[in-house]
Amino acid sequence: MSFQRQIYFWLGALALFIALVWLLQSMLFPFIGGLAIAYFLDPIADRLERLGLPRWAAASVILLCFILIFVLAILLLVPVLGSQFNGLRERLPTYVSSLQRILAELNQGWLGSLVGDRIQDIQKSLGDYVGQGAALLGSFLSSIWSGGQAVIGVVSALIVTPVVAFYILLDWDHMIARVDSWLPRDHAESIRGIFRDIDRAIAGFVRGQATVCVLLGLFYGSCLTFIGVSFGFLIGLCTGLASFIPYVGSILGFVVTVAVALVQVWPDWHLPVYVAIIFGLGQVLEGYVLSPRLVGGSVGLHPVWLMFSLLAAGSLFGFIGLLVAVPVAAAIGVLVRFALGRYLASPYYTGHIASPPPEHPR
Repeated sequence: MSFQRQIYFWLGALALFIALVWLLQSMLFPFIGGLAIAYFLDPIADRLERLGLPRWAAASVILLCFILIFVLAILLLVPVLGSQFNGLRERLPTYVSSLQRILAELNQGWLGSLVGDRIQDIQKSLGDYVGQGAALLGSFLSSIWSGGQAVIGVVSALIVTPVVAFYILLDWDHMIARVDSWLPRDHAESIRGIFRDIDRAIAGFVRGQATVCVLLGLFYGSCLTFIGVSFGFLIGLCTGLASFIPYVGSILGFVVTVAVALVQVWPDWHLPVYVAIIFGLGQVLEGYVLSPRLVGGSVGLHPVWLMFSLLAAGSLFGFIGLLVAVPVAAAIGVLVRFALGRYLASPYYTGHIASPPPEHPR
């Protein structure tokens, strides 16, 4: 098969796959969720299997422990987070008006003389921005809920997802071997190298960064609750989970937390200072302890590319797109780097066409 036909074949396969995802996106949540859980837990299953435990037993033990931890987390966290979310939603207008009043007071002092009329502009637009953000958040949550309920329902997802995760975790090695047997023999080694790079990128970022986000969320939530910030556990946990997007989550969480703390104790400044110290410690913990140990080195996902992939996938495929955005972005990054490397080594870049090898004399 010529190179041109191979390109057409793989482009057609990619278009067919995208079309199927587009058509079936409303029912894919439990299957993608089960695949993600199995991928996340597969290294633990491999380790237990090396210790002598049968694969089915390892998959059963790991999945049962995961479900138990998940259920306990839901039972312990959902009541607290639900009450704090409702309280924050009810007090949000009061916080906005208080923050506008604080900005007006600052405008009369040293900060007003320093930045001029910019505080007034911020004060005027603050209410509009908060209102728009609350509306977008409400529509996003309602779309997730309605999209999940429209086809499969929450109960169905909770039943199907663990079953899918168990069978994928049980047959993971056989699935990999079967897919490997389908690879074109002439390019099998190159494709294996590409998939190894994709796996390294996804494992380093998704597995490692997800663990970092959970630990950071618990750290921020516990510390903010300890120092007395209103709704501190909710804000801290959301900040940690939003840290999945590098820099953006931490900065956004810091700004929101400082604003809440400032409104809570104004005109005192001790609580915002404590918040700044906690976020500084969180950045040190993430940059020098958690990320080096759990994520490792660079996985080739630039923050701008990551944000673009999340927004694009979310707008095209909804909640399912958000679930697959990071793995797809990692895979595309690996493919682009591979194609770029082949281009830089080709005559199209160097401008030199390799001469044919000399013929051996007969």
